[in-house]
Amino acid sequence: MSVNKPLVTIVIPFYNDPFVTEAIESALRQTYKPLEIIVVNDGSDRESERLVPYTGRIHVLGKSNGGTATALNYGFRNASGEYVAWLSSDDRFLPNKVERQLRDMQERGLSISHTAFRVMDERGQQETDSVKLANASMAGFYRLFLDSNPVNGCTVMMRKSLFEQLEGFREVYRFTHDYDFWIRTITAGFPIGYLAEPLTEYRRHQAMGTIRHQKAAEREFETLIKEYRPRILRLLAALEPPTRSRRKPV
Repeated sequence: MSVNKPLVTIVIPFYNDPFVTEAIESALRQTYKPLEIIVVNDGSDRESERLVPYTGRIHVLGKSNGGTATALNYGFRNASGEYVAWLSSDDRFLPNKVERQLRDMQERGLSISHTAFRVMDERGQQETDSVKLANASMAGFYRLFLDSNPVNGCTVMMRKSLFEQLEGFREVYRFTHDYDFWIRTITAGFPIGYLAEPLTEYRRHQAMGTIRHQKAAEREFETLIKEYRPRILRLLAALEPPTRSRRKPV
């Protein structure tokens, strides 16, 4: 291994999740080195014993319960890596996730990127074909933010310096902190690159936060879209200026 390869930190926010061992195992199986793995125990009152067998191979940081945004901020701020990646405790990385995504980012000079992903069920079985963006153009991608969050946070890798420059996730948004961060990223002039390869397995199950807190997340999203819609429209206008019709000479 080259000594010049950058350290990458994988941060796993964890709260009472029985799937956490699968997430940790997928992080440990990464083909890329050097790698740091941080599990942020966000005040769990059960399932924490699942972390014990990994003593010495991962870093476990404990804190009082505050939600995913607080756990991500805590983990990223304590990360030693030049790059940081987010892995939810109920999801899994494919073995070449970090290696493939980092190489793509370095080749394209990106500070942040996301990828396609697979969807699996509670048992870890693949449910659908890979989920990929239908429109890969920059303007088409940014337009999606007017109605939805087109970026799966667990596919994202970024430079830690970008996280620090944007001052992390806004913790006031308990369920839409990721959408808020992506908008602040692109409006600050950092394009979010896209790699159309499924490198993460995203688990759908009844205990997941997006299902349990759907109504609260929708209310947060409506608040944020009112704040950000004008900025997104200005960005789109810059990317897609109106075409002026040319007048024929008389």
